[in-house]
Amino acid sequence: MFQDPKRYQAKHHYVTAAGADLVEILAPRAGERVLDLGCGTGQLSAQIAAAGAEVVGIDSSAEMIEAAREQFPDLSFVVGDARDFSFAESFDAVFSNATLHWVKPPEEALACIVACLGQGGRFVAELGGARNVATIRQGLIGQLAARGFHPQSPWYFPNLGEYTRLVEQAGLRVAYASHFLRPTPLEGESGLRDWMAMFAETLTADVPPPMREELWDAVEDAVRPALYDEGGWHADYWRLRMVAYKE
Repeated sequence: MFQDPKRYQAKHHYVTAAGADLVEILAPRAGERVLDLGCGTGQLSAQIAAAGAEVVGIDSSAEMIEAAREQFPDLSFVVGDARDFSFAESFDAVFSNATLHWVKPPEEALACIVACLGQGGRFVAELGGARNVATIRQGLIGQLAARGFHPQSPWYFPNLGEYTRLVEQAGLRVAYASHFLRPTPLEGESGLRDWMAMFAETLTADVPPPMREELWDAVEDAVRPALYDEGGWHADYWRLRMVAYKE
């Protein structure tokens, strides 16, 4: 996943901004223990802590965790794999924004989430759902294929029924679930290629650097009719939100 916290915060701050109302759905309370799974650089962890909750942030990127610790030295952040983590003390809630669509197989992450929740604890999450960035994916994969590259997708974008079933099979009761379109503005004329450089890095890992700019140009040309208007780019995000409880 991401290794460049400065670029992440400078070019992709909309990821954190879009998660602010997910914190409202979480509704953290003073004295609660909350795990922020996939905390990145810690902005949403800090919002949760501002409500008086005790927060632990976990992320697979050591660089992201280092940046989070520098910005929020009073909070607790640890490096860890979403598919293999445990804590000695249980949590009242597990919160996750824009992380779980990077985690395969999803069952392993859900097993860890359920294990670390106390009875009555809640799981509040948003991830990319079915059709998420479909236009970008089709444009990028199509242009890669035209150049002889056939990478595997790094993402897991489930539909609502599939993910609800997995969450309930893991041992939680789903109280709320929603799958919705959220077109997301990307910053500046380079917004789309900035998005691809950050979030599609795995897909383009084998593309020689001299070929990258030509690839970005070709993808922009392919998706411009659908994703460029009023002087700017947007990503065709479809998001899946869920609230579930351990009973």
